[in-house]
Parts: sequence; structure tokens; C-alpha cells
Amino acid sequence: MNMTTLNRRLDILFVEPDSSAKAYQDLSKTYSAIETPTWSLLLAQSCRRKGFGVAILDCNAEHLTDEQAIQRIRDVNPRLVCFVLYGQNPNSGTTSMIGGTRLCAELKQAYPEYLTCFVGSHVSALPREVLSHPFIDMVLLNEGVYALHDLLRSDLNDDLDKINGIGYKRDGHIVLNPPQQVVPQQSMDNDLPGYAWDLLPYDKKPLDLYRAHFWHTNYNHEQRTPFAALYTSLGCPFKCDFCMINILNRVDNSDEVTSANSSHIRYWTPELILREFDKLVEMGVQTIRISDEMFFLNKRHFEPLIKGLIERDYDLRLWAYTRVDTIKPEYLDIFRQAGIKWLAIGFEAGNQLVRQEVSKGKFNELDIREIVKSINDHGINVAANYIFGFPGDNFATMQQTLDLACELNTPFANFYPCMALPGSPLYLKALQNGWKLPDSYEGYAFFSDECLPLPTKYLSAADVLKFRDEAWHKYYTRTEYLDLIERKFGKEQRKNIEELTKIKIKRKILGD
Repeated sequence: MNMTTLNRRLDILFVEPDSSAKAYQDLSKTYSAIETPTWSLLLAQSCRRKGFGVAILDCNAEHLTDEQAIQRIRDVNPRLVCFVLYGQNPNSGTTSMIGGTRLCAELKQAYPEYLTCFVGSHVSALPREVLSHPFIDMVLLNEGVYALHDLLRSDLNDDLDKINGIGYKRDGHIVLNPPQQVVPQQSMDNDLPGYAWDLLPYDKKPLDLYRAHFWHTNYNHEQRTPFAALYTSLGCPFKCDFCMINILNRVDNSDEVTSANSSHIRYWTPELILREFDKLVEMGVQTIRISDEMFFLNKRHFEPLIKGLIERDYDLRLWAYTRVDTIKPEYLDIFRQAGIKWLAIGFEAGNQLVRQEVSKGKFNELDIREIVKSINDHGINVAANYIFGFPGDNFATMQQTLDLACELNTPFANFYPCMALPGSPLYLKALQNGWKLPDSYEGYAFFSDECLPLPTKYLSAADVLKFRDEAWHKYYTRTEYLDLIERKFGKEQRKNIEELTKIKIKRKILGD
């Protein structure tokens, strides 16, 4: 753990807890990614630009036990211990609460004098629920940038009622102060001035404790580290029912607010982002994830950025997200030239009516096939995302989704069970309709043994999860798929996938 060296006491320690063993089971040992902690990096850089002493403790990257983490916290002795519960997957803010609540409870038991604070997407969705834990002293609402600045200027006690954008406890009662704004577009470069990469731990060289998704490096384990992930924009203008990523933009404390109430996007300037790429390359990083929800959306944003990367000729391994209805084929050539070798696309469902029921665009199967062909023709790989168990799904429509996935035969396919994630419109709908929701944070983890997806109008949660797990295995053990991998990436990569398919995920709901 590195930290800013100041004569005075450290103001804040950003803690990234480790929830991987519960969230990913045996996949956590080798196959799951270890991502750079985006919001710890952004908040740390923002706070030290304001003159505060900051440090980052990444328990996930260093594989720390809770006892080791508590000793590290004790060693640096911060004024405020801020647990950052956020990740790149839509459910990560909730699943990060697994390790966050466990570590925080143990810290409070050992050293009750430390003030603890939680920030992240789950916190923004359910601040009162988070504050109900006796070991959590405060929460930051939404992204927490300005609230955190004001909090660190205070004595962390007497003037809490004057700080907008925080929640805390007073005389046994939970108090949510009026919301604070998120960083506006015109202030992005000044108030969120990049990433504090130098504060991250490493073994022999920078960022070598982080590893890319297995498929990102064409199923080559050796290229997975060093690795970094960064945003070039924040948020998304769309309002998919199953997604909660925009809850971090929340500026309304009302109970029925969801991510759909704050669907907007903000951009950093291409100049700032290109400087971040420069820093990463100087540290020896070539494998980078562009984490934006909609990187392909606004050409005024992505075009100068892409052209800047082409001019630098860094030979990067990049991937980015896009939507079927935002892809512009005329830009695929320059994407490939810039180093974008994978595009992740949410197809979600094979049945158009099921897809439209959750506000996921009006594109049809013909659009999907044409777009995938066009991307392939430009030498870019498709990482396809599908969801089983939408409210309108039955066995026949889920089979349509699997059939579409097999027909497209992309070199990577993600199969998710449908979850009512806290902060999403679907979560509010589940509460209103009395649908059974997980009773633990583990229940929201796609790969945990306690995973509990939503039932549909026609199927039980167990039906959905069983179909999802069997569909994943069918897809990845098909001869057509394995032949594709060997043809594109090599025999060793085919063997790597065959080894992956031998890992059995346990599911309590299925009797494991």
C-alpha cells in the first residue's frame, strides 16, 4: 500500500474489500478478473488534488486476510476509513458488500474508535439499509465527490448536519442529509482529475497484481497482467429495467427513485484521458479495459480519443462496450487501428418481445447478425452478453436466446441470470409485486452458491438458474465453438477453455 506522505495524520484510507471467494467460488483462483479499483482511484486523486492525505488499501489485489487488512489500517491510522463498494459489473456494488460488511464489522470490534464510511452503487440504492449496520458510521450518497471534500474539511462529528450528500446516525436515528450534486460536465477534468495509479500495490512492477478477463487476452494467461481499467465517461443515457449503473448519479433521496431517474452521461476531455493512457503505457501496461457503458455512442467524444491512440501507436489490447443500435460500421476500422480488439455487446435475449419488455432497444435478430458479421469482418472479436430469466421468459424463449448465441458463435459469451439489482427499475417492480429477492449480498452474485435470480411469469428461480448453468456448459463445450477458438487463437487456448469447463459451480437452490 502506497500513500501520500504528509506530516499530519492521514485524512482518508480508501479500502477495497475482498469478496471474490464468496462471489466467484473456485473461479476466483485463476479465472476471474482482478480489476483496478476505479472509484478508489478517482476519489483518491480528487481528494489529494484538494490537499488531503490519501491512501488506497486493495485487499482484493493483495489477497489480504481480514486480520492483515485491519493491521494495515491500524498502521496508517487514518481519520476516516472509507470502504469503496463498486465494480464494473452491474451487480458488483452489491456483491462488494460481502467483504465490505465483514471487514468493517471486524475492524469496529477491534478498534471501535475508527470512523467508517461506505460509498458505492449499492449504498446509493439503499442508503438506509446500509446505515442500519451498527458498524457503519456514515455513507456518501451518489458518487460522493463533493460530500467527501466537505466531510474531510470538517471535524467528522459536530457539523455533519451541515454537509450535503451524506447519511449518518444521530442519537440512534438514521439521518440522510439533502443530496449533493454529482460532478457536472464542465467540472469533470478539475474535480475528478484522473486516476491515482501510483497509490496501487504491486509485486515486481506497477499493476502486476491486477489481471484482465480471461477472454480479453484471447484466453492467454500470460498476457493478463499487468492490467488496468478506466472510464472515459460516466453514466448512460438509456433506461434498461435490469440495470442500476445510473443510481450513482442519484440526486433525490425519495424511496422510489431508481437508476432510470438519473440516466445521463458525462465525459472527460480526450486530452485528460489520453494522458491517462500515456501514464499506463509508461508503467508497462498494454492490456486495458475501457469501462464506459456506451463508448461507441458519441463520435465527438470517441473520435479524437481514438485518433490520439492511433497516432501514439501503442499496440494496445483494448476492449469496450457498445449497443447494437449505436454501432457505426464506418468507425470499426479506426477502432481496430487504435487497439480495440474486442467489443462487448448486450444482446440480452433472443426474443424481441422479451427484450422490449425490459426497455432494451428495438433492434431485431437481423440487426444482430449483420452487426456481428460487420465487426468480425473488421478483425474485432465480439463479447456477447445474454440474460436468462426476464419477466416474460419461458423455456422456449430462453432456448431462443441460447440458439441465437450458438448461431452467432462469438469467441466469448456471457450468460447472466436475471437479477433485480438494488437501484434498478426491476428491483422496485419486484418490491411492488412481492417477488422473492435474495436475503443476503451473496444472493446477488451471479456465480455464488447462494445466487437467487428472479422467477419469471412462467418459471421458478431454480428453473432459470439451472437453464443458465446448463446453457453455459453447452455453449463452451460445443465442437463448433472450440474449433473457432483453436482457429482464431491456437490449440493452447482451446485447452485453456476445456480446463475452465471442468470447474463446477455449486448452487444451493439446485441442491448442491
